Amino acid sequence: MKNPSILVLGAGELGMAVLRNLAKHAARFSGTTITVLLRPASIHSPNPDKQQDLAELSSLGINFLPGDLADSATELSALFKGFHTIIGCTGFVTGSGLQLKLARAVLAAGVPRYFPWQFGVDYDLIGKGSAQDLFDEQLDVRALLRAQDRTEWVIVSTGMFTSFLFEPSFGVVDLAQNTVHALGSWNTAVTVTTPEDIGNLTAEICFAEPRIANSIVYTAGDTITYEQLADITDSVLGRKVQRVAWSVPELKDELAKDPNNAIKKYRVVFAEGKGVSWDINGTFNAQRGIQTLGIAQWAQENLI
Repeated sequence: MKNPSILVLGAGELGMAVLRNLAKHAARFSGTTITVLLRPASIHSPNPDKQQDLAELSSLGINFLPGDLADSATELSALFKGFHTIIGCTGFVTGSGLQLKLARAVLAAGVPRYFPWQFGVDYDLIGKGSAQDLFDEQLDVRALLRAQDRTEWVIVSTGMFTSFLFEPSFGVVDLAQNTVHALGSWNTAVTVTTPEDIGNLTAEICFAEPRIANSIVYTAGDTITYEQLADITDSVLGRKVQRVAWSVPELKDELAKDPNNAIKKYRVVFAEGKGVSWDINGTFNAQRGIQTLGIAQWAQENLI
């Protein structure tokens, strides 16, 4: 991977982490360029937080490419041409259709290497027809990439963002009610990784030798059961939390009453426990000896 030009799509929480770490790693490879695709309105935004992010990216030597993910695949393909590697950090915020459009634009542009937005669960194991309908499109993207041989692809499976496990709206760790809810059962496991670690590991994977291609790479900051999560919460807070398990039938019933609720869709998928956790010892970071932030340490740093 000599002198690659890398384009990152998006500069949200994950995009910023990926960009910071790519810039750090790229310093070892002369001639590497890093660019981020941003809407013109974002590039010229008067928002102080946005200006601070832009100033940081500029200081890292990252270039800005004006563009809008809402554009057609043809328009995006024209923007993508000439880049060696594209890394998608867009998330699901725009709803369905975007990930397939981006994959088609990448392939049409003849980009040599693509990291699609797949930073999450093991969609192959979960399969089509899950409670979270957005996951079906992720499988369509995989099928599209696997069916061709011009563009190398790398999928980074990270599990849930660590912070989401403690998000009040998700309801697993409900500090306001001094309660930890188990999704499915207390023995159900979940894998999590922080955006900061995902950014570092994605950069490591991007520049790894020998080159990683046409592969799914698993990472993990931690893999724990909900019982272990409740134990950690007790320990960190110095008090006993209430423990309430939400069964799969119960969560499915809640979703049936509110079928468009994205949080309730995620609860069902994670409660079913399929494709949402893996052994940390088999991950890229464990095999390379790269330290990641576990849940106990995250809780110590963020709950107190």
